[in-house]
Amino acid sequence: MKNPFARIASFLAPQRKSLAAPDAELLALFGASAPTAAGVSVGPTSALTVPAVACAVRAISEAVATLDVKVMRRDGAAVSEAPDHPVAGLLRDRVNDWTSGFEFLRDLVAQALLYDAGGLAWVNRVDGRPVEIIRYDPGFISADRDGLGTGAYTYRLGTRELAPADVIHLRSPFGRSPVSLARESIGLALTLDAHAGRLFGNGARPSGLLSLKNKATPDTIKRIREAWQLAHGGNKSGGTAIVDDDASYAPLTMTSVDGQFMELTGFQILQIARAFRVPPQMLFDLARATWSNSEQMGREFLTYTLEPWLRALEGALRLALFSSDEYPTHRVHFERDDLTRADLGERATAYSSLISARVLNPNEARAWEGLPPYDGGDTFANPNTGSSQPGAAAPQPNEGA
Repeated sequence: MKNPFARIASFLAPQRKSLAAPDAELLALFGASAPTAAGVSVGPTSALTVPAVACAVRAISEAVATLDVKVMRRDGAAVSEAPDHPVAGLLRDRVNDWTSGFEFLRDLVAQALLYDAGGLAWVNRVDGRPVEIIRYDPGFISADRDGLGTGAYTYRLGTRELAPADVIHLRSPFGRSPVSLARESIGLALTLDAHAGRLFGNGARPSGLLSLKNKATPDTIKRIREAWQLAHGGNKSGGTAIVDDDASYAPLTMTSVDGQFMELTGFQILQIARAFRVPPQMLFDLARATWSNSEQMGREFLTYTLEPWLRALEGALRLALFSSDEYPTHRVHFERDDLTRADLGERATAYSSLISARVLNPNEARAWEGLPPYDGGDTFANPNTGSSQPGAAAPQPNEGA
């Protein structure tokens, strides 16, 4: 009778992996990645050397970090800002002695865009109160799924296990970063950049072909090549070439593949823009940008690119920074109005219309502009209906005397 545990034992037995032909797991163990179909390895560091990738990561992470961050508290149906909350001080000023709130938020989002593990940071608490947040370099904090299919994670800093409530974990959709999902497109972009360097660098392509009518020995060919390079190479290129009767010169032209280089490069920018859900104009691809659609693409960047990341970041910060008692009533909020802010003339027209319609009072409009309130500015009134109405625009001090 066969041993019923033989298959289990063979499955659990250690497997030998060859460094000559490493598989994906072995490469990931050493922080590398398997080559793409284009023959290059794509990882977070190499992907950032592609300008379109670096531009997309900066566009998203820096836009998030520039927004005003607040801690909001709900009391029944009323929601108000809690500017004195410790979390507000951390995110607004500095999260630790060497990192500002802006740098922390920018780097956390950038890490989530580049690494499959996402952006990870540890919250240091004293007596249950968060006193600092430390974002470690990728790889220092490990995040492993529990293996039960629940989506829960086990976090470790070296050999020390961290409480999940003390870890800020910002994850990309599908558990994969945009760089990982678009590695083939990024790999092709890297190959195109390398091809351009070889094409326009010294010796990347011979300018022409020198043919000899009679068969020559290798030494003769070497002497002719050296003499030709001496006469027409380097900064001497472009001069008139003179050959004898035994040789002929034919210039080489660019192939159709070389002629399509710009089209291929533009297509890869679009592919990378799709991977990061960023409008092409945000990557400075203005081929399809017009005065009429640029503003629309800017709104799409806020709605379809930034908003999902802002919601995910607000949720990750709320889970880790508030106690179990505070969680039902407190949340972190990023002020989106900073991105949709119109110019001064448009804002003045909008405020005037809203105040006249009694939707806003003057002090609320001033608060939106960061200005202090004034006495009598809390009255909802139309300033255009005359001085007899309370809260009129220009009341007369001696009126009715």
